[in-house]
Amino acid sequence: MTVLIATSTTDFDPSEVAIPWKVLRDAGVEVAFATDTGKVGSADPIMLSGKGLGFFKGSLIAGKAAQAAYKELLSDDNFQNPIKYDAIKVENYSGLVLPGGHAQGMLPYLESKTLQTAIVGFFAADKPIGAICHGVVAVCRSINPDTGKSVLSGRKTTSLQNRQELLAHKLTKRKMGDYFLTYPDITVEDEVVASLASADDFVSGPNPMFRDSAKNLKPGFTVRDGNYLSARWPGDAYSFSNEFLQMIREYEDK
Repeated sequence: MTVLIATSTTDFDPSEVAIPWKVLRDAGVEVAFATDTGKVGSADPIMLSGKGLGFFKGSLIAGKAAQAAYKELLSDDNFQNPIKYDAIKVENYSGLVLPGGHAQGMLPYLESKTLQTAIVGFFAADKPIGAICHGVVAVCRSINPDTGKSVLSGRKTTSLQNRQELLAHKLTKRKMGDYFLTYPDITVEDEVVASLASADDFVSGPNPMFRDSAKNLKPGFTVRDGNYLSARWPGDAYSFSNEFLQMIREYEDK
């Protein structure tokens, strides 16, 4: 079985790419990659170094396990040989993972009509789709041509929340400007909610104060609706990855 992780060429969140990759790879799942350019992707350097984040560096950057997984990822042959979005063939994959990231290098990923078409294809094929943080934006922008509505219309989801996005912006604005606001005029949560059939379909979950880990999944939170799985932030990455792995196994057992 092969799972596709689609990323931007630059600025993706290292935790939300490397942790799903490692969980899936360690379970024997082959993981392929796609980027907007077809060139090797690279994570947001600030999420690795914390440069400019000052006092809040420790709580905002990728944790030690995620950083170690990212370093391991860099030597992966599939990661070093991604395809372009326009080469994605849904029939070649058992599922799709859509990570997040908030810096401006994410825009080609979030705004790609080609990737959105592929996302619609995965939904139409009823294959597992997992989206975390800003990855949910890529999903909500994917329009079902049969209904003219988002593929999330009628489904339940979570995503990065206003309280998370706006707090990170507030804490770092003096030195980092709008670094934590991908789109200064709209938040992730507001855009996602606008794409849903009902605002009640957005599930916030418990207050996201602590990150989960390989040994402690309890702090993590996900929302599953059929073949679609969503999570809020890097702090949910292990729970997200393990539940997505279960979805892939269920799909392969059909």
